[in-house]
Amino acid sequence: MRRREILFGATALALAAWTCLGAEARIMSVQVNRCELRDAPSFLGAVVATLNYGDRVHIQEERGAWLKGGTPGGVAGWIHSSALTKKKVLMQATETVQSGASSGELALAGKGFNADVEADFRARNRDLDYTWVDKMEAMAIPSKRLAEFLCEGQVGGAKGGAQ
Repeated sequence: MRRREILFGATALALAAWTCLGAEARIMSVQVNRCELRDAPSFLGAVVATLNYGDRVHIQEERGAWLKGGTPGGVAGWIHSSALTKKKVLMQATETVQSGASSGELALAGKGFNADVEADFRARNRDLDYTWVDKMEAMAIPSKRLAEFLCEGQVGGAKGGAQ
C-alpha cells in the first residue's frame, strides 16, 4: 500500500510540474511594432484588439499558422504566428530609447534590421526606387473601409476567407 501512495504522489508531482512548464511555454510576446487580434483565424477577421511590441499573449489554441490567445486584460482572439515570439520581450527605458529610438526601430532592431543594414542594402542596390514602398508604408486604411472593399469584391468571408 505504501508503495502505491509513493508512486501516486510522484506521478501527481510530475504532472503538476509538466503542467506548469507547459503553461509557461504557451505565453508568447508580440515581436512586431503593432498587430491585430482578430475574431477569426484569418486576415479578414474583424479586429477585436490591437497589440503592441512586447505585449504578452497567452496561447490557447492553434490552427495552422494562426494562434488563439488572450491578453492579460481579458481580450481573446486570433493572431498570426509570425507576429509572435517565444522570447520574452522587455521594454526598458534607457538613454538610447529616451534619445529618440521609435518603437518601429526597436522592433526592426530586434530582428537584426537597423539603419546601417538598410544603408548597406541601398548602397548595394542603387538602382532600386523606394518611392512607392515609402508611400505604401505611409498608407492607413480604416478597418471599416477594408471590410466594405472585401464585401464589394466578394473576397472571402470575415470568418475565414483568405489566410
